[in-house]
Amino acid sequence: MKNIPRIFVGNDVSENTVVPIERDVAHYLQRVMRTDKCLAFGGGKEFSAVLSDDKKCLIVNSQTEHNDPSNDLTLMFAPIKRCDDLINMATQMGIAKFQPVITDRTTTHHINWERMKKIMVEAAEQSNRNSVPEILQPVKFSSLDLSSVVFADERAAHDKDFEIKQKKTKAILIGPEGGFSDDEFNQLDTAGAIGISLGKTILRAEVAAVVAITKIME
Repeated sequence: MKNIPRIFVGNDVSENTVVPIERDVAHYLQRVMRTDKCLAFGGGKEFSAVLSDDKKCLIVNSQTEHNDPSNDLTLMFAPIKRCDDLINMATQMGIAKFQPVITDRTTTHHINWERMKKIMVEAAEQSNRNSVPEILQPVKFSSLDLSSVVFADERAAHDKDFEIKQKKTKAILIGPEGGFSDDEFNQLDTAGAIGISLGKTILRAEVAAVVAITKIME
């Protein structure tokens, strides 16, 4: 089913159902992709589908054999100016949840989260996922359980030595543009969070997220 457009239709999609769609979806299928067929997905599943005669719905048919390549990782991150890039790239890499975290040096507080959700849907459609990540409500750094967190430790760029540890990773933490504060580093170290090196250069936060995810998935 290569080159067939993929449309996210919600998490409750199932075989032999009819799903209402927005006008722009019908326009995209007919005018842009020049087809009435697509792959409808959501909730980890993918189905063959066709546009209804009145162009207002998708008729969902049988489930395909395509397995969801998404993972079960949560990306904890301080909101940044280029949040759209971070959300886009991390979604393509299979992240299951996004947890915004307000740190001492967080300077970006007004994120259009509805726009971020649209970016996630577009990235999921493009990247062959069968699911769209969840965005959780922002929380303060002090409220996090850091004991099971792997975090991108920019101290590696200043010759910090890292002890190799093995731990089942469920959450990755990325700091803001200005990095973690000394107090936050102390909290991370005290809680037993695992710092990982992203190399000898200081990376932009959105790039750091991609590199960290890559290292965890290796």
